[in-house]
Amino acid sequence: MQRIKTFKTLTRAASAAAFLAVQAVICIGTVYWAVAATLRVEGTAVIVLGVIFAVPSANLLMVVSRMAYEAETDPANQ
Repeated sequence: MQRIKTFKTLTRAASAAAFLAVQAVICIGTVYWAVAATLRVEGTAVIVLGVIFAVPSANLLMVVSRMAYEAETDPANQ
């Protein structure tokens, strides 16, 4: 079966991906803040911690976007 790619399905996929991405960023940001506050890190250590958190965050956002696209363009969901 071929994926259904219309303006409607693509905007719904973008909307779902944006919603889930914002939720993921809020959760990851909260964990980042809690770790930084618990360890009482400042300056360069905060930047290093941010880089450490950026890698899994980027991966999560890519997975969320791909899942939203596949869910919204799947013919079985129409």
